[in-house]
Amino acid sequence: MSASASVDEVKRDKPQRDKPWIIRTYAGHSNAKESNALYRGNLAKGQTGLSVAFDLPTQTGYDPDHELARGEVGKVGVSIAHLGDMRTLFDQIPLQQMNTSMTINATAPWLLSLYLAVAEEQGAPFSGLQGTTQNDIIKEYLSRGTYVFPPAPSLRLTKDVILFTTKEVPKWNPMNVCSYHLQEAGATPVQELSYALAIAIAVLDTVRDDPDFDPESFPEVFGRISFFVNAGLRFVTEICKMRAFSELWDEIAQERYGIDDPKKRIFRYGVQVNSLGLTEQQPENNVHRILIEMLAVTLSKRARARAVQLPAWNEALGLPRPWDQQWSMRMQQILAFETDLLEYDDIFDGSKVIDAKVEALKVETRAELERIGGIGGAVAAVETGALKRSLVESNARRISAIEAGDQIVVGVNKWQQGEPSPLTAGEGAIFTVSETVEMEAEARIREWRTKRDDAVVGKALEELEAAARSGANIMPVSIAAAKAGVTTGEWGQRLREVFGEYRAPTGVTLQTVSSGAAEEAKLLIADLGERLGEQPRLVVGKPGLDGHSNGAEQIALRARDVGFDVTYDGIRQTPAEIVAKAKETAAHVVGLSILSGSHVSLVRDVKAKMREAGLDHIPLVVGGIISPDDELVLKNMGVSAVYTPKDYVIDTIMIGLCKVVERSIDKTNRTAGAAKGKDEAAQVY
Repeated sequence: MSASASVDEVKRDKPQRDKPWIIRTYAGHSNAKESNALYRGNLAKGQTGLSVAFDLPTQTGYDPDHELARGEVGKVGVSIAHLGDMRTLFDQIPLQQMNTSMTINATAPWLLSLYLAVAEEQGAPFSGLQGTTQNDIIKEYLSRGTYVFPPAPSLRLTKDVILFTTKEVPKWNPMNVCSYHLQEAGATPVQELSYALAIAIAVLDTVRDDPDFDPESFPEVFGRISFFVNAGLRFVTEICKMRAFSELWDEIAQERYGIDDPKKRIFRYGVQVNSLGLTEQQPENNVHRILIEMLAVTLSKRARARAVQLPAWNEALGLPRPWDQQWSMRMQQILAFETDLLEYDDIFDGSKVIDAKVEALKVETRAELERIGGIGGAVAAVETGALKRSLVESNARRISAIEAGDQIVVGVNKWQQGEPSPLTAGEGAIFTVSETVEMEAEARIREWRTKRDDAVVGKALEELEAAARSGANIMPVSIAAAKAGVTTGEWGQRLREVFGEYRAPTGVTLQTVSSGAAEEAKLLIADLGERLGEQPRLVVGKPGLDGHSNGAEQIALRARDVGFDVTYDGIRQTPAEIVAKAKETAAHVVGLSILSGSHVSLVRDVKAKMREAGLDHIPLVVGGIISPDDELVLKNMGVSAVYTPKDYVIDTIMIGLCKVVERSIDKTNRTAGAAKGKDEAAQVY
């Protein structure tokens, strides 16, 4: 046999490798220019798609100079206020060749309009654009909290994006059903499966039932629906969950919607692995957690993710640096290109263990879907608070298991003793957004407004409002508004005037079942009540635009169980509203939950308003992802206690709140005693 023949035989015998998934990192911060540099750097390192993180004002439809944007600009993502910002964000990045995921929900039609306007400027035809708008507004009412409008008009906007892109941008995924944040809010695998599928059904039914919808295009609409899921550390369960997702989606496609084409029935999903399990203690352990979680969504070929983005090892400490993101990217590249994973068929086919677990998950999910259907579907279940309450209860059980040591978290509730991490040492170990970012963004948007044609802007906004009121598709007028120079806040405000705003149920009610509280904490709060002569009162506040309410909900729930009279009104409160509630309830302590990195500016504002209201004597405590340096800053402002992810035992936090109130009482008594002594001395004199 010749040498050339043996080479040919080797080539024939070598397994055909699958294409790797799209490799992404979720990134964006500060402003469009800095984020553009970050994207181009990551693409040069081998990233194959973009995943854009927008800041909270952008996600909730406010301009950088709006009151509610204070402290939030550029913190958890990039600030995009108008077409100029979007143009800068994608400078020197050819959109025709890019696959771009945009984590945006309430304002998805607007950000997609800006993206399409930039693509048009680049000469990229809409028909060739590839990417995804998350656009799952229903889960925002349950978990992430960046909703704006009530459910009905929000679903209408989602429908508009689906109908427009199906026709004009056919390679775009207009709806990314997002179960990721459901798991972050405490969802069990069955809840993640059933809630996500119920949301997809609600959206598809809305599209199908539109009087102007062409039924012939429904298979195409169904085929463009994608999912964005979460993968936790229960490795076998997560593999089975993804296989169950795929099989249930195929089942729904055929039985509910009559989709015959198997290609249209494929369950297409992207993933970010679990951030909820990342720990502040021994953060280097997070590297192993992230890798194991990635395996759960890549090993099974029949349920393999189409795109993967991984958090960085230090996200429980603060924003990751480019090097931290690179580390997560290299995990993906090593698995995809150095191992033989992509050369084989599904390695779990035929496994009795996997098959049995998948079938069990499917049976439970079908039952839960039937229960949700009995309530009236996903939207009705959101409006009644039923799904939110179930999530809060599941999260309470998870936290209780960690507190009790039944669920082991290495370095947190077991094997806490360890060497100091050199990765967290030294200046610049954690990336922070400069305080000047907000001022610069305000200056830029004022300049933008002065340079545009106000008459053209006014006309574009009138046409936007007319479309919103008439029921016409919102996308064409939004694209025209983007080109006219309309800002994110102007688009959001005009639709607020038409649709109104919405406040979703908190899930914290008298009926919400929790895992209870320790007797020690209950007794201490009871003693505090006797000392006060009344039930201790706690106001839990979520200032700013941060919608991640899981921590606030669990604090409110446990505080209720230990004996506090708790007031918790949900997300997106202004400092003035929180202070007014503290005054109205005669609170003994106020607790703020802030996870967006805006704690310094928001606490400064709350403290100032407490002084103005004569409430400076009420102690203030703060919880969030807060660095040691910022903790010192907050305490110098007068904050009585600071809690971070390392403080995972909620009963210990309750005991801490009790001691904070006791110190406040002692201080008041000392002050009163000193004043009385001065009065007596004056009388004697």
